[in-house]
Amino acid sequence: MPVSPVGRTALMVAAARAIEGTRPDALACDRFAEAFVRADDIAAGWPVSWAEVPDGDADPLWGRLAHYFGLRTRVLDDFLLRAVRDGIRQIVLLGAGLDTRAFRLGWPPGCRFFELDRAEILVHKQWVLDGMAAQPVAERATIAVDLRDEWAKPLQKNGFDPALRTAWLVEGLLLYLPGDAERRLFDAVHQLSAPGSVLGYEIKLTPERPVVQHSPIYRHARERIGLDLLGLFDYEPRPESAADLMDRGWAMQVRTPFHFTSQYGAGPRPLPSDALEANRWIFGRRSPG
Repeated sequence: MPVSPVGRTALMVAAARAIEGTRPDALACDRFAEAFVRADDIAAGWPVSWAEVPDGDADPLWGRLAHYFGLRTRVLDDFLLRAVRDGIRQIVLLGAGLDTRAFRLGWPPGCRFFELDRAEILVHKQWVLDGMAAQPVAERATIAVDLRDEWAKPLQKNGFDPALRTAWLVEGLLLYLPGDAERRLFDAVHQLSAPGSVLGYEIKLTPERPVVQHSPIYRHARERIGLDLLGLFDYEPRPESAADLMDRGWAMQVRTPFHFTSQYGAGPRPLPSDALEANRWIFGRRSPG
C-alpha cells in the first residue's frame, strides 16, 4: 500500500484490532487484521498481539489507543447488527479503510455492503483478502472515491437504492475532513436516506487544547510509527452536524467513548488532559414519517 499518512492510519487501526482480539478482555476479534499489517513493510515490527505489548495498558499507543479502537469496533459492530435485526439490508461504509465487517460478522441473506474509500486503500485491502482466499458473508461493492468530492453518484451507479432503508457508518473519517466536506457528506447522506435509515459516526467536538497536544498518545504515534496524527486533523470550525440532522427530522444521540467503557465493562477510562476527551460517537435515525 502506498505509504501515505491515510494509509498509515488504516494500518495503525488494523494493528489495534489485531491486538484487541488477543486481549484477555477483548471486545472484538478481526481475524484478518494481522494479515494487513504483516503485508506492509512500513508496519514491520509493529505488534499484532497483546503479548507483544509488554507495558499493557500503560503503553499509550498499543495499549490505551489500541483499546480505544477495539471498543469503537465493538460498539459499531453492534450498531450495524442491531440495524440488520431491525430489517435493514443496505450498509454503506464511508471511509471504509481496512474494514472487514462484510467478512467477519454473521449477516443474514440479502445484506449488501458498499465500501467507499481511496483507491490505494481498497486495492491493498483486496490484495490481502485475495491472498487469504477470504469470502464475504454479505454481498459487497467497493467504490474508489475521495470523500471530499462527489461520491453519491458513483454509489448509486454501483447499485445503491435510496428507496431502501440504509445503515450508514462513518468511522475514523471526519476528524480529517474539512468542515465544508463534512457538510456536503451529511447533505448527501440525508438526501439518500429513506425514512427509518440509521447513521453512526465519530467526531472530535473541538480542536485539541495545547496541553492535550502533548498527550503521550500523539507523541508515541509520531516517534514510534512516524504518524503525526495532530498534523492530519482538520482544525477549521466544525459544523454542527448532529443539530443540522435533528432539524431535518433525525433523532440523534451523542455519547462519549467512556459511556461504552462502562456499558461493556472494558475499554479506556478518562485521564487528565486526555487525547480522547473530545471524541464523541453519534448515532441517529431518520424519522419514519
